[in-house]
Amino acid sequence: MLAFEESNFINIGERCNVAGSTVFKKHIQNDNFAAALEIAKKQISEGAQVLDLNFDDGMIDGPAAMAHFVNLITCEPDISRVPICIDSSDFQVIEAGLKCTQGKSIVNSISLKEGEEEFLQKAATVKRYGAAVVIMAFDEQGQADSFERKIGICQRSYDLLVDKAGIDPTDIIFDPNVLTIGTGLSEHNNYGKDFIQTVEWIKKNLPGALVSGGLSNVSFAFRGNKIIREAIHSVFLYYATNVGLDMGIVHAGNLPLLKDIDPLLKQLCDDLIWNRNGTEVTEQMLLYAEKVKGKGVKKANTSDNDWNAKPLSARLSDAIVNGIDKYIVADVEEYRVSTDIEPIEIIEGPLLDAMGIVGDLFGSGKMFLPQVIKSARVMKKAVAHLTPFIEAPK
Repeated sequence: MLAFEESNFINIGERCNVAGSTVFKKHIQNDNFAAALEIAKKQISEGAQVLDLNFDDGMIDGPAAMAHFVNLITCEPDISRVPICIDSSDFQVIEAGLKCTQGKSIVNSISLKEGEEEFLQKAATVKRYGAAVVIMAFDEQGQADSFERKIGICQRSYDLLVDKAGIDPTDIIFDPNVLTIGTGLSEHNNYGKDFIQTVEWIKKNLPGALVSGGLSNVSFAFRGNKIIREAIHSVFLYYATNVGLDMGIVHAGNLPLLKDIDPLLKQLCDDLIWNRNGTEVTEQMLLYAEKVKGKGVKKANTSDNDWNAKPLSARLSDAIVNGIDKYIVADVEEYRVSTDIEPIEIIEGPLLDAMGIVGDLFGSGKMFLPQVIKSARVMKKAVAHLTPFIEAPK
């Protein structure tokens, strides 16, 4: 995996999780590990940079399934090139995975829920296998649900891991609990703001530590309304990554660009996340949700008539920026035939200009890696069409 400072977010694929995917669970229960591997491959092709594996189910032998699947992954170059996140509430399952992983893996997770002694014992095991570890913001009193509780547990965990367990701070990944907003309960109104402010606090006060989060939780109050959930995810991720969120569980490729979100919905998301206007904004969001019920976030219009009505240069740009490959070959060919421009100049001109827009959006945190990968695939398809003309004898 290649990660760099400007990459702004590492995407963790979650579809190899029996709790989150009924299809994956069915494959595992039916001992169809070949089909399960295809799900892993698809996630990586869609932009997942870390693969989360979870086999926690009463009808599945967790340690055996984890060990077998990890062993299969090591023989698959397309999958084994990304780190594995070994995810289980049963530490026996985690250790079964650790024994089989190649390279550096991530353990998800340990916490102070059972007290310091058990916490340090598990940390020692993780260190022995050379893995990084996710620390959930839980302690003996339960889940942290406020800014003060979150930073208190994270500070305590950090001190124990660094000072007593000898864990490298860069192997510590905090998950400060993404909790659901917009529930109508006033005590939940600060959950979004508290998470974002906790991320910022961790990056400033716990040197070297990384921060992760499960994105889908934040919008759970609007389950069944795709347009609302996708918009909340994109806006929430924008703010969280700007203050230092390093990674998270996101359905790769399903995030709308901020510019594609209706301005009114964008404002409602802002107000909901930052707890402006209290429960009133929740009521406003519910009214908006009724208007768009059953719809998805409107991305670029891809009906044939509307698409072809746009200027050709705009079609090339929109296709790459929005990751639409349906028309790219025909549009590139039309551009090549209808102009005197050399094929290489088409690549270096309008196509690279469009990728420049993608780069600007990505660099400013307004576009995320799964979307960049979709854009790159469209660019690759356009270049592949032009390559024979570039290589043809003059």
